[in-house]
Amino acid sequence: MGAIMPTAHVNGTSIHYEREGRGPPLLMIHGLGSSGDDWAFQREDFARHCGLILPDLRGSGRSAKPAGPYSIAQFAQDLWALLDALGIESTNILGFSLGGAIAQEMAIAQPGRVRKLVLCNALANYRTDSWRKWLEARTQVALVHLLGLRRTAKLIANRLFPHEDQAPKRQRVIDVVGSNPKAAYLASIHALIGWSALERVRAITCPVLILAAEFDYTPLADKRIEASRFADAHFVVIAGSRHGTPFDAIEPFNTRVVEFLADESRADAHHAISTPL
Repeated sequence: MGAIMPTAHVNGTSIHYEREGRGPPLLMIHGLGSSGDDWAFQREDFARHCGLILPDLRGSGRSAKPAGPYSIAQFAQDLWALLDALGIESTNILGFSLGGAIAQEMAIAQPGRVRKLVLCNALANYRTDSWRKWLEARTQVALVHLLGLRRTAKLIANRLFPHEDQAPKRQRVIDVVGSNPKAAYLASIHALIGWSALERVRAITCPVLILAAEFDYTPLADKRIEASRFADAHFVVIAGSRHGTPFDAIEPFNTRVVEFLADESRADAHHAISTPL
């Protein structure tokens, strides 16, 4: 089935999305300042197994960019409304970074509608309750105000993809993140700062795959502690990867996700935490 690129008017705004593939639905939620185009290296693999729904969040990509403030709960409501409009009763959900927070909020709000959940380089707690989290959050906001988005995007790109052969990936970050409207980008950051589901993730009853890059911003030990809060979580470290795992570790990322979604036995597993390197 070829790609379809419509817009849905839901929850008081317009959400652009694409659909591709056949099989069980898979909602794929992108990260901060990007769009459904983030999944360029996953679409072909995943569309062989799943019916993909790839939205652009409000304030991002080709979706509308209403005035803020935004919230993680609001993003989640947008996407449930989109699925309702598409007649999709239940779905698998994959969320990357900011998208992982939204995916958790969706699963907490309507747990009976989520079959399986995949979280990549996402936390359950974005409260600035440690110096590291405070510095990450406040530095990015300050840089946007001081330097503007394009120069901030260049710094982000260098951090995500530092190797010489990753120059095209760096340029893509600069082009995509740097083209965001400043107000919408900041509204998305502020939606994440202070959000937490740490005391609520036990309500997520479906199987959860947590993919954590070896060199992500947050220490692996912190992510392991968070993973233990879920009722049924499988924790996997992606060796050598930084925060942009769907881009810098394409094969292991795709393989892990496809295997997890295809594994029907996971539906009956409970409290399984493992940490293969």
